[in-house]
Amino acid sequence: MKTKHILLLQRKYGAKGTNGTITYLGEEICHTIELPDRNNIPRLSCIPIGQYKLQKRRYPKHGEQIGIPVVLGREAILIHAANNALEELQGCIAPVTSLTGEGTGDHSGKALAKLKALVYSLWDMGDDVYLNIR
Repeated sequence: MKTKHILLLQRKYGAKGTNGTITYLGEEICHTIELPDRNNIPRLSCIPIGQYKLQKRRYPKHGEQIGIPVVLGREAILIHAANNALEELQGCIAPVTSLTGEGTGDHSGKALAKLKALVYSLWDMGDDVYLNIR
């Protein structure tokens, strides 16, 4: 039987971006940056609060990444490296090592590698992984 693993993303909303922290079993994995909350407008807003099943996705621009395929009214949402939400994101979530301001952070590649290592290890066991956004 598949085990359901839940990553928790707790957010703080700002005018220039949405900052968050992803934890798993109470342990901090990384911080996140997203676009500001603009009522789920595609390419301009962070995704709505909810629980989303994560899936492996391959994209021409970003290669193989953690995807969030089922978001109401949206498509091609993924988790990829970026250090500035307004300049580099179109509705996706970017892991960062530390937050430097609203919608900005640093060492995104390092944070993404840590998150992917965790999620891929759970997938390799044949389990499902969900992201619960609050």
